[in-house]
Amino acid sequence: MNNFSYLNRPQILKKLQNTHFDLLVVGGGITGAGIALDAASRGLKVALIEKNDFASGTSSKSTKLIHGGLRYLKQFDFWLVKEVGTERAVVHKLAPHLVLPEKMILPLIEGGSYGSWLTSIGLKIYDILAHVEGDDKRKMLSKNEALEKEPLLPENILKGAGYYAEYRTDDARLTLEVLKTALKYKATVLNYTALTEFIYNEEKVVGAKAKETYTGENFEIKASYVVNACGPWVDELRQLNHSKTGKRLHLTKGVHLVVAHEKFPVKQSVYFDIPDGRMMFAIPRGKITYFGTTDTNFQKDKNKVSVNLVDATYLISAVNNMFPMVNLQLEDIQSSWAGLRPLIHEEGKSASELSRKDEIFVSESELISIAGGKLTGYRKMAERIVDLVSKKALRKHGVKFGEIATEDIVLTGGDFKDYKAVKLYVNSVYDELKKDGFTKNDANYLVHNYGNQTAQILKKYNSLAGKDPVISLLEAELNFSIKNEMCCSPTDFFMRRTGRMYFDKPSVEKHKNFVLHFFKNCFSWDENTTDEHRLELETNLKQTTSFLD
Repeated sequence: MNNFSYLNRPQILKKLQNTHFDLLVVGGGITGAGIALDAASRGLKVALIEKNDFASGTSSKSTKLIHGGLRYLKQFDFWLVKEVGTERAVVHKLAPHLVLPEKMILPLIEGGSYGSWLTSIGLKIYDILAHVEGDDKRKMLSKNEALEKEPLLPENILKGAGYYAEYRTDDARLTLEVLKTALKYKATVLNYTALTEFIYNEEKVVGAKAKETYTGENFEIKASYVVNACGPWVDELRQLNHSKTGKRLHLTKGVHLVVAHEKFPVKQSVYFDIPDGRMMFAIPRGKITYFGTTDTNFQKDKNKVSVNLVDATYLISAVNNMFPMVNLQLEDIQSSWAGLRPLIHEEGKSASELSRKDEIFVSESELISIAGGKLTGYRKMAERIVDLVSKKALRKHGVKFGEIATEDIVLTGGDFKDYKAVKLYVNSVYDELKKDGFTKNDANYLVHNYGNQTAQILKKYNSLAGKDPVISLLEAELNFSIKNEMCCSPTDFFMRRTGRMYFDKPSVEKHKNFVLHFFKNCFSWDENTTDEHRLELETNLKQTTSFLD
């Protein structure tokens, strides 16, 4: 894994230029990552490029749940609920340290979207479709039982609650671990490398011209098939390919806000009504609680998606309406994020009514594009794409690929028997760190981010004895991310390798200069380059609480 480093980019670039690949995947979000792993594990020579950092688009800006889409039952989208509901348990099995069981409470209130009888039936159908078993099966709670589970619920209008199982994750880290697993199957993967145009032979796509950001180098990648998995940017590549016809994307914006847990001290995740008839999540996560999301049409610059004052006040008002004791204010917000959903346009339907199903487009020049879908369903989306490529290769060249195997391929860091084993590992990490003043939360953070790769971080940490323990552990994390996770900047580290920008912003403010200088020394940056990265980090920090249009 040590070759997956910024310091090894020249060798990776050389391989991209000198290899004829079976498949080139464009887009380093969860969809592209899933396709790369599926294809590589079936024996294909796979390359993947991403114009920015991995997971820097939609795949770091979701609600960060591996969930079955309960609300899609109201749209009678049983197929989608069945597929993603079933996939929850599969993804948890593949990464039990990163996809964590999370009980969800659905309060039933006077005049709310869900009545007791329909909720009971709906959750029962949900369990059946998703093959939910044992303690994870839904329960219906009385008013008093619901208040015991979540005392912040509004007692005067509460009638009871549904209680069911979902899973929580870090979407960017999930994407990264899928990519790192693909590397084990000899995939060639590089971020900060943009497709500039397609290469054609007899009017068929046979590769792409690309530009690497840091050197400005232009080069070609040759491949038998090219998949466009660029999320919100899918239609840009279709347009470049002159194949943007028929169905098109419909982008909607989803916003989440983060506050200190003490400001919004929910005991567990809540899926609750808001006055306009939509539903919202509130999810506790260590020292913080985050909540969202919005679902509004988006037609602005896809590279500059931000949270505005309307978004923020809408979400705060929704929380205060359901939890009157909380009384959140704008100044309570510690951080935020906004992402785009690349949905398939359907005439006459509002943003919230659009289907979350994925769809595949194949152009006359054989560019394969995929859009739509959900984080939870990434593995099945990948399977459909590679099955399609496999059929084409068999028909055209008589080449037969291997069978789908990703249901049993454990992701890097996730080699645990079950979630109980993860909790035992957290305890052992805590036992090792508590002598230096670290808390159980610190152990949880490491294991839930890195799984059993935490051992590598602790080994480096122990070699730095004599320094401030907090700085030593941070340095060990930085060392791991740079050597093993193609981390190229402080922003990559704080936003997508660790999630600190969202879930522990005070630590970013406290340690940003140390991290910046660590990168400067590691990569031999000059003052201009260092200043550029400082500005990038400060801009992203400011954007999390600026709320400007």
